[in-house]
Amino acid sequence: MNTASGPGGAGAAAATLWPEGFRAAVALTFDVDAESVMLASDPSLAQRTSLMSHQRYGPQTGLPRILRLLAERGVRATFFVPGYTAEQHPGPIRAIRDAGHEIGHHGYLHELLTGTDEATEREFRRLPGGSITEIPVSWALDDWEKYAFWPGVTGTGTIERPSLVAEHWWEEVLAYAEEGACCVITMHPFLSGRPARARALGWLIDKIAQHGEIWLAPLCEIADRAMAA
Repeated sequence: MNTASGPGGAGAAAATLWPEGFRAAVALTFDVDAESVMLASDPSLAQRTSLMSHQRYGPQTGLPRILRLLAERGVRATFFVPGYTAEQHPGPIRAIRDAGHEIGHHGYLHELLTGTDEATEREFRRLPGGSITEIPVSWALDDWEKYAFWPGVTGTGTIERPSLVAEHWWEEVLAYAEEGACCVITMHPFLSGRPARARALGWLIDKIAQHGEIWLAPLCEIADRAMAA
């Protein structure tokens, strides 16, 4: 199943979509951007060795930590992988596959589609229009806004404390659950895969699981239910 995401939210009517016993859904998603997100914005950044090392932390160190965290809790997630990342880091991407997680298309070099028309985007995706289900995301549930900072490249210089981020996201998840809706948490292994942040993510996953009525599922399963409704 092909899945896509975009800004927005879901209404209470979505509660009827979920498996019996659940009133809402949460998808944990990870963009395994590695070097690609920086190179797409400015190829000359390849010369900044420390920045490239910062990005390689994702597949080389952050991703294994995240996979262990998910395995310990029996949770399946969705990993969006650019083709360039798969070429540069084949072992970590195979580890995602072997762990049973969903791997989603994320362009080749994290290309931006902002401003493109519908026909161009469909050609890029090479998919018939009827096979795409949009599962909305929210900037409030994206770790880039919380953790991403590199001098002269991205971010404001404010880096949030992991425990505060987890508490913020838990508050968001509870509000979505009250609406019977679906929320997508967007993370990057080079950001959320760092020790304290991964520990905070584990706390959040445990809170969601303890709730009892929130379905943790990869986007492919959520999209299947949406298309079947």
